[in-house]
Amino acid sequence: MDFAVIMAGGTGKRLWPLSRETRPKQVLKILNGETLLRQCYERLSPIFDSRNILVLTNAGYCDLVREALPEVPFGNVIAEPAVRDTMGAIALAAGVLDKFSPQATMAVVTADQIIEPAEVLQGAISDGLTFVNANPQSLVTFGIKPNFPSTQLGYIKLADACKAKGCKNSICPVDSFKEKPDVETAQKYVDSGQYYWNSGMFVWKASKILDLIYNNVPQTKPIIHKIQASWQTSAQERTLREEFIKLPKISIDYAVMEKAADVYAIRLDCRWLDMGSFAALADIINSDKNNNIVVAGSSELLDCKDSIFITEDNNHLIAAIGLKNMIVAHSPDATLVCPLDDTQRIKELLAIIEQRKGNRYL
Repeated sequence: MDFAVIMAGGTGKRLWPLSRETRPKQVLKILNGETLLRQCYERLSPIFDSRNILVLTNAGYCDLVREALPEVPFGNVIAEPAVRDTMGAIALAAGVLDKFSPQATMAVVTADQIIEPAEVLQGAISDGLTFVNANPQSLVTFGIKPNFPSTQLGYIKLADACKAKGCKNSICPVDSFKEKPDVETAQKYVDSGQYYWNSGMFVWKASKILDLIYNNVPQTKPIIHKIQASWQTSAQERTLREEFIKLPKISIDYAVMEKAADVYAIRLDCRWLDMGSFAALADIINSDKNNNIVVAGSSELLDCKDSIFITEDNNHLIAAIGLKNMIVAHSPDATLVCPLDDTQRIKELLAIIEQRKGNRYL
């Protein structure tokens, strides 16, 4: 049986003060009143029954996720009691699926990406499921065709494409995974045509990925086995809380994918964006005549240009004079004013806020 697993645990510190520890970026209504999480679900719903969609999120976000996705069964929203990177989350989801559906095939997607048109991803996921169900020892990832030499994304190098039975998309063996490059290397990657951005989305058999995790990170096995044994018993929550935190904090790429054999990729030629910063809004929202990005119910700008103004409060007026290359981000209890060129320092600012004012504004 085929399942989808939505990874929805990131806090999105670079979108503060809109995104908070108690209200992550994937539930912000800044995309025409719709959330990233909702958009992700809508992309999956033509392929998967809602009963076959799992959402992994931080324990504090469960109510928000369930409110955003009422179609997903209550128990399919799984609370991670600690942050343990992608390997831990994937091991948990695979362990749950493997207990109740040993032949489960799982598609792993993230909730903080914008992918347009959705049909491109839907076709690729369908082909990934077809390929893995026919080749259960294989792992499939998805490569995004790069449109500029990004130094903030990992890359995958692809070998020559081949056709697979029942698949409309070509399947490419993955030659290697590459970490975030410098500008010169990134340009060489793009110019070669062999390198694609690593999307962080996958399709594989739950049992296969578990075997690979156990082989590469052996200490994971007894932890997941204990969680599996307790699942849907009265000990589930206690066991998850006590055991999950023991998992090593490591990404699935580093733990498994960079070392695995039989890794294939499906190329995605689409509009793709990891919604990780305010600057990313420029790629999804049309600017005004002065190249300002405005997400607000009401605004009055005088001699402002090349800036971003954002609030979720439709009754809040944003007014500004003479701002250039700035961000103004409003929330009910905090407002950020920052040069666009300094957005990488938001995490530094949050550390100071935490030190001086505690967790109130985080």
